[in-house]
Amino acid sequence: MVITDIEQVTTTWLTQALQRNNLSGEVSAVHAEHLHGTWSKMYRVRPTYSEPNPHLPQSFLLKICSGEHAVFGPSEVYYYTADYTDLPDAPIPKCYDGVYQDDPRAYHLLVEDLSATHQDTWNMPPSLERGLAVAEALARLHAHFWEAERMAAIGEKIPGEGEIGRYVDHNKQGLQPIIDTLGDSLDPEWRQVLLDVFEYHPAAMLARTKNPTGFTVVHGDVNPGNTLAPIEGDGRIYLIDRQPFDWSLTCWLGTADLAYMMVEWWGTEMRREHEFTVLRHYQACLDKLGIDYPWELLLNDYRLTAVQSLQGAVEWCVLEADRERMRWVWEPKLHKAMAAYHDLNCAEILHRKTH
Repeated sequence: MVITDIEQVTTTWLTQALQRNNLSGEVSAVHAEHLHGTWSKMYRVRPTYSEPNPHLPQSFLLKICSGEHAVFGPSEVYYYTADYTDLPDAPIPKCYDGVYQDDPRAYHLLVEDLSATHQDTWNMPPSLERGLAVAEALARLHAHFWEAERMAAIGEKIPGEGEIGRYVDHNKQGLQPIIDTLGDSLDPEWRQVLLDVFEYHPAAMLARTKNPTGFTVVHGDVNPGNTLAPIEGDGRIYLIDRQPFDWSLTCWLGTADLAYMMVEWWGTEMRREHEFTVLRHYQACLDKLGIDYPWELLLNDYRLTAVQSLQGAVEWCVLEADRERMRWVWEPKLHKAMAAYHDLNCAEILHRKTH
């Protein structure tokens, strides 16, 4: 049963969820606290047990995506309940229950509540140490599906012209709107870069798929809200909320997750100072996991995927309502992505890949 309303979270339902996880404890009462959620309804669920037991979970997080929030497919449910369950110490919170349905589209997730030890990083300035920790976590997730055979086992494959075309075509809907919205404030050189990206980048992306090295199942949204870091001291990083849109690339170059984090969410000066250190660490972590990813190829892949941050800024202007309302998000992203485009000489890699 998919939970679509908090009233469905009964003592019986929660007791059965525990039993499915080989936990013996009878829930006698349930208290739910409503939390903020952007693409979902979120609750902190606190059970009362008929017999107190400190070894049982004392709280859970319940995420409900239904109704107006039902914009995503089953990827997030698979993320928590299937894709990485055989990966020891995966950097993913434990999931006690998760169900998806197609018609009408809806799902719920019941996961461990880490708020006593971890928090998202919206209010934490980016740091090299955390960047290295995220790179290590991503390397573990990426290595798990590095081989085409592993990806095929969960129905994923290296994208072809259709998947790449769908991704680019969606983003391109925002191209003229972003140019019109910025008007005279848009540097003519930047305007040409945006036009060049949509002319040359799709072919460069498609050409890169001829070599399978570097492709994996990607997270796709490694932003500060989806990165849980220890409140105090060092410790494990957790990556949450893998929620791709229907037009997203779910299998792509692993460097895309790193480029997204550093190009769009770090300051430009910090990226310039530390991005290669993070990439070297990512390569070293993959190497420890038995994966050979040559540095020149990795670096070129990072450059190619950094260009996606320009597509990402443009994508924010697809919906008319977001062009001004979310300008505070997409305009800084555009500036940072344009800086990376020039710093990494992405024009060279686009044209070299397409001719």
